[in-house]
Amino acid sequence: MENKVTYAPSNLVTETEFENNLYRKVAFKLVPFLMICYIAAYLDRVNVGFAKLHMLDALQFSEAVYGLGAGIFFIGYFLFEVPSNLLMHKIGAKKTIARIMILWAIISAAMAFVQTPTQFYIARFLLGAAEAGFYPAVILYLTYWFPSNRRGKITAIFMTAVPMAGILGGPLSGWIMQDMHNTHGFQGWQWMFIIEAVPSLILGLLVFKLLNDKIQDAKWLSTQEKQYLNEKIILEKKNQIEHVSLFSLLKDKRVIHMALICYCTVSSLSGLSFWLPSVIKSTGVNSILHVGMLTAVPYIFAVISMICVCGHSDKTGERRWHMIIPFLVGGVGLTLSTLFGHNPTLAIAMLSVAAAGTMVCSPLFWSLPTAFLDGRSAAAGIAGINSFAGLAAFFSPFIIGWIKQTTGSTDLGMYFLASFTVIGAILVYLIPKDLVNKTVK
Repeated sequence: MENKVTYAPSNLVTETEFENNLYRKVAFKLVPFLMICYIAAYLDRVNVGFAKLHMLDALQFSEAVYGLGAGIFFIGYFLFEVPSNLLMHKIGAKKTIARIMILWAIISAAMAFVQTPTQFYIARFLLGAAEAGFYPAVILYLTYWFPSNRRGKITAIFMTAVPMAGILGGPLSGWIMQDMHNTHGFQGWQWMFIIEAVPSLILGLLVFKLLNDKIQDAKWLSTQEKQYLNEKIILEKKNQIEHVSLFSLLKDKRVIHMALICYCTVSSLSGLSFWLPSVIKSTGVNSILHVGMLTAVPYIFAVISMICVCGHSDKTGERRWHMIIPFLVGGVGLTLSTLFGHNPTLAIAMLSVAAAGTMVCSPLFWSLPTAFLDGRSAAAGIAGINSFAGLAAFFSPFIIGWIKQTTGSTDLGMYFLASFTVIGAILVYLIPKDLVNKTVK
């Protein structure tokens, strides 16, 4: 096959214009819906951070119990993520994403009825097992439609769902917990779990109608558009790893290096997400509604950072320093948020710096491994990397909970998270330049 994709010349539209318009069309069709799904997913994952503000007193749970329960989600996630993504590669995105969303909606709603630490642990574990594979499934799904030189910005736009969940979920959770408290005999935190599970259930059913498994299945594309997209993806595959065993893949030094970087991104990000409401409350903000509204502020800055930094990275073709600098900025923000803990305004400003830095690293990171993994290798590699990183999401909340219970403060926990931003920056710096160059061609 020639190293050129098929394009029918036009007197009105150049090939570059045709390509840009086509990928814009695909992005508008797929990305907004996937973002809404991930907003629902992330909200159901981290709303336990708001529930904690009342749930611990109501059920007599310790900080360590909460930390273990928040983190044990990722044990289920770790165990079921690779099988889930391999299954998606076999049966398609629609069945996989719908199954994941419907199951996690049911389990998330059931969180309202836990009474003991054991029930809490089991529910969180099952929620992780149910959600396992959603994020890497979407990352894999995007590789079916977009070449690597366009995935940085597309992934960043999709990943803004995380801070968007914070922007929308913070005020919503605060309002539900405050205004729905003791309605029909349920406490506010119980209503929060039930109400916030409903969107996931509805979206899970809509997946069958709104997503296409393959380019060929998209009725909203012309024959020429389908051919053009397919040939773009096929051209890129010739430089990727194909038909390797899972065992060989996980021995690949590049995959291991990527997994370590992903561990650092997830460790700093998940710790911040699960403990942000508690950190804000510790600055002297007592109203649950006000806590919810203030948690939205760092996430607003994160959205702006993700779009600007990832867009600039795609435009310039540079990856390493676009990750190193945000890593270090995030670490500085986490550290300074503890030093200004007595001042709510300065503390939230520094948490905004931390969120803007740590959250931009994740979408930039995924532009790296998806450039040299393909097909079954991508399904296993992406899920394997994300699963390993999920261990960080288990240990970080647990260790912060243990530190909080032992010291009575979250300060050392924030320093703990900041250490991973430094390690992550070093690991990114050590990525071989030829691997980065392949990624940004």
